[in-house]
Amino acid sequence: MAGRLEGKVCLLSGSTGIAAATARLAAAEGGRVCLAALDEPSCASLAGEIGGVWVAGDLRKAETAQAAVRRCLVSFGSIDCLFNVAGVSGRRLGDGPVDECSEAGWDTTLESNAKSAFLLSREVVRLWLARAPGANRLRGSILHMASVLAFSPEPSHFATHAYAASKGAMVALTLAMASYYAPHGIRVNAIAPGLVRTPMSARAQGDAEVLAEMREKQPLADGLIDADEIARAAVFLLSDDARMITGQVLTVDAGWHVR
Repeated sequence: MAGRLEGKVCLLSGSTGIAAATARLAAAEGGRVCLAALDEPSCASLAGEIGGVWVAGDLRKAETAQAAVRRCLVSFGSIDCLFNVAGVSGRRLGDGPVDECSEAGWDTTLESNAKSAFLLSREVVRLWLARAPGANRLRGSILHMASVLAFSPEPSHFATHAYAASKGAMVALTLAMASYYAPHGIRVNAIAPGLVRTPMSARAQGDAEVLAEMREKQPLADGLIDADEIARAAVFLLSDDARMITGQVLTVDAGWHVR
């Protein structure tokens, strides 16, 4: 039985956490994967593990997005899916409540989480608009990484307003792009996870108060969510199983936003 991404070329930003889990699942589902990330060792290691290719560079720079698209085209001849996963927490740079947030925390977080997705999306959409739709009348699928914090704040432990703003931007961009590009056969959706067990959440994983709260906020997971759970939802939205779905923000939060 063919995998859900059989024959499709997937460009993913990031090489750890949710990106790594999705890359592994995409490859297992028949996809050919190109990774673009800042960290060269993890990028090269993951690509080698899944039989993919990679580009290392600063995703806040247009030249990195251009290099990633070129690498996909040279290696695989096409791009069918884009998953904008890569992002950061700006807490160590001063992200916090607006009255405390530093400019460095704000700028780095917005650029890393929103500008990087814009740059990769721009390159891929330009490529798709220059080619004819497939037999299913579609050109491609984009998935953005949002967060439950974009619409369900948690002020006690996650008052990182630059991060929330960056993920809110991804929700708005998803809706705007989905509306504009639907007539062109381009689907655009977002996924909004709760607190996931990844390297970025290491601080929370070591905080007993946060862990206790997550058992209440995310009862379906009894704590933090495994990255594989997000990967399964991502692969579905990227695949042709979701070919009639666009402009949606899928919340995968183990109950957070209803608690």
